[in-house]
Amino acid sequence: MVKVIKSPSVIKAAGTKGKIIKEFIGKVNSKTSEVSIAMMKSPKGWEEPGQTPEFNEYTLVLEGKLKVCTAGKEIIISRGETIVAKKDEWVKYSTPFEGGAEYIAVCAPAFSPETVHRDDDQSGL
Repeated sequence: MVKVIKSPSVIKAAGTKGKIIKEFIGKVNSKTSEVSIAMMKSPKGWEEPGQTPEFNEYTLVLEGKLKVCTAGKEIIISRGETIVAKKDEWVKYSTPFEGGAEYIAVCAPAFSPETVHRDDDQSGL
């Protein structure tokens, strides 16, 4: 059956500063566990703890630049670029650049606090 999602749920973000997460598809907004789709808006200076998630994460930058650190390198992705972080791979996201970034994150299976495995966040966010 086709389901219309009329609006996203705003999810509390981990990390510093005031990042906004709007989940359109996922465990909170649509009760979907196969995939989550969220729009993110991160201000300049935002940084989250590193994570080793149990899901693949596909990130498309819509505006600005996103810094992505892995165990072996630091990558900057800009407007129109995409990055794929595979499950069980350590990754850390931040926006140290003027203007921050707006991006879409797709996680498969869906993001959950229990499966993100953040380095130093005991709250599960």
